[in-house]
Amino acid sequence: MKLSRSLALTLPLALPLVSNGAMAADLTVKFELPQLNVAEYHKPYVAIWIERADQTVASTLAVLYDVKKKDNAGTKWVKDMRTWWRKAGRDVELPMDGVSGATRSAGVQTMNFAGARAGLDKLPAGDYKLVIEAAREAGGRELVRVPFTWPAKGKLAASASGKEELGAVSISVQ
Repeated sequence: MKLSRSLALTLPLALPLVSNGAMAADLTVKFELPQLNVAEYHKPYVAIWIERADQTVASTLAVLYDVKKKDNAGTKWVKDMRTWWRKAGRDVELPMDGVSGATRSAGVQTMNFAGARAGLDKLPAGDYKLVIEAAREAGGRELVRVPFTWPAKGKLAASASGKEELGAVSISVQ
């Protein structure tokens, strides 16, 4: 599998504060899975997580894979999301309640993460990256990192897209 270079994005973020200083915010992630013109197309496995400035995982938000395979056999290929696997995947048992989900078809996907459930309310102030990694059987692998500061002061805006396995990626916090 080929690894495309990471693409940095800056994001539109509006983060309200609650009285204890923690963030009571919901995160929305939109990402495009392009329909590739290949002989054997498989839906990609996708991992979405928040990474601290030191590149450790602060929170795994989603792991999308073939959850319907008998005897949890879909987890066999989760290792192809090599960056997530090395940083967090080998230390968790799949399926993870509230994190594991089915692969998605080509097109624009929207995922919403409630702040408390995703661990966003426990993030200390600092610099983070939202990371999306996609890998396909008989295909490629791509990683996109989206830097953001938590909590944001005012609005930040930018856009970018992947080159092969991922298209446009955006996040917003409400």
